[in-house]
This record gives sequence, structure tokens and C-alpha cells, in this order.
Amino acid sequence: MTFQTCVAVWLGAVNLILFALMGADKAAARHGRRRIPETTLLTLAVLGGSIGGLLGMSVFHHKTRKSAFVIGFPVIFLAQLALVYFFLRGA
Repeated sequence: MTFQTCVAVWLGAVNLILFALMGADKAAARHGRRRIPETTLLTLAVLGGSIGGLLGMSVFHHKTRKSAFVIGFPVIFLAQLALVYFFLRGA
């Protein structure tokens, strides 16, 4: 498997996981169950799941009042886009 394929699989997986966790955390919040720590959600965004986090916020209407997410997910996404741009530009 090539490096690019590994990166694509990783990004797909981490985005799906974060999206699912956003939905699970919203359901837990509604039913008064144990929640997923915010640091876990933000860490997964930093590890490449920012799109899944943004989609999860939109679809599940979750964490939309928390500035760490409303500002954090888009900033993380833009930083990741900048990294991709600089890596591709240098290649």
C-alpha cells in the first residue's frame, strides 16, 4: 500500500469515527448518559478528523454553542488545508 493510500484510509477512518462520536455524544447528552470528553473530540479533529467534526456539528446540531468547537474545528481544518497545500507545493 502506498503512503498516499495509507493517508487516505487514515483520514477516512478518523473522520468517520469523529462523525459517529459526535452523534453518540449528542445521544448521550439527550439521555443523561456518560459523555465523550471534549479533549477526545478535539484530539481526533487535530489527527485529521476536522471534516467529520464539522459535519457532526452540522448534522447532529451538537457542540454548536461551545467556542472550542465553533472556532476550533474550522481553525483546525484551515490549518490542515494549509499543511496539505505546503506539502503539495513542495512536492
